[in-house]
Amino acid sequence: MSSSALISLGIFIVAPALLILLTEHYRWAKKAGAIVLCYACGLLWGNADFLKSEIESSDLAQIQSQFADIAIAMALPMLLMTLDVKRWRRHANRAILSMLFATTAVVTISSALFFLLPTEGDNTIDASHLAGMAVGVYTGGTPNLAAIKAGLDIPNAHYLIFHSLDTLVGAFYLMFMLSVAIPLIRRWLPYSASNAQNNNSSLSSQDNVDRSDTSARALDVYGEDYKPLLQPRYWIQLGYITLLSLLCVGLAVAITDWAVTHLDWQSPTALTIVLLTLSGIALSFIPAIQRQRLAYRYGMYWIYMFCFAVASMANVDSLTQVNPIIILFIIGVVVGSLLLHATLCKLFRVDADTFMVTSVAAICSPPFVPLMARALNNSSLILSGMTTGIIGYALGNVLGISLALALSSIP
Repeated sequence: MSSSALISLGIFIVAPALLILLTEHYRWAKKAGAIVLCYACGLLWGNADFLKSEIESSDLAQIQSQFADIAIAMALPMLLMTLDVKRWRRHANRAILSMLFATTAVVTISSALFFLLPTEGDNTIDASHLAGMAVGVYTGGTPNLAAIKAGLDIPNAHYLIFHSLDTLVGAFYLMFMLSVAIPLIRRWLPYSASNAQNNNSSLSSQDNVDRSDTSARALDVYGEDYKPLLQPRYWIQLGYITLLSLLCVGLAVAITDWAVTHLDWQSPTALTIVLLTLSGIALSFIPAIQRQRLAYRYGMYWIYMFCFAVASMANVDSLTQVNPIIILFIIGVVVGSLLLHATLCKLFRVDADTFMVTSVAAICSPPFVPLMARALNNSSLILSGMTTGIIGYALGNVLGISLALALSSIP
């Protein structure tokens, strides 16, 4: 292994930690977010003149690709092994119904746009890939998008173009939801200010205690404090989580190899991603594993490393040639699924605040749920939003890959 390859591996591992530290000390960095910073710095690193020449003359490109694949494979079980489905389903029935509508809306709109997109041209992303990525990212977020990129072998440049445009459109969507959407949607869907206040303060004492305890656990497990990952007292737990994830990866790869050999399976990477998702969910039903409170944050750190590594493989020149069709597709999915989701909630009388929180959880991902709940002055919905968002992580991978494969098989 060349010295440049070793340096790059070290950068992939350490850079996300430095960028997270940056978000904790500077307001501009916090607003940008760790994922955006990882992409930006990864692009700068990968397109540096000295490194580009190394990539052309060594095995560095293969090492970058292998590291990205390992990172997403390790992350998936970690992100899902802390799910508490048995406990959360008691508090989020309406929210889960709303999340089902959100998922249905994204799948429907993505599928419809698939048939309207041109599939020829030098700068056009495969329409089935667009549909699969849209379903993944708008039911969970970046982890789903990263998993679908790996599962469908989507080119790095196409993945980065989609994610960059999604980030831009998502910012406008979030500003809309936090401002003018609140009074508009509260007029369109059922809403009672007194009921919202009761949700915050007038639950039965036992339900209030249970709900508060579960909400506290959700914020503790899915929070953004990464300092414990660096504290020696937690390293045994991190080692345990790493071992569990490695076992999931080994099992998924073994089953995939068997399927390719004996069943002539044609999409091995997609099968591996689905198996990793299912294994993470299965582990979450084991109480001792479910209590590993750092698993989600540790998994997100692997996602940050993946983002940095993938960005380092992209050529900046290819990112400047964006087909307008992709922009229209992303805007169409976000706006169309939002309208269809709202219509379904109207028909089944899902209240306005639940709709808005679950919509943000699906389109922007769970970390944005507390922000939306505060804007609504309805903190009782944090639990529901976090619950549905994490469930979206589990659904998005399977649905996104399945839809893309189904659409690509259409003559």
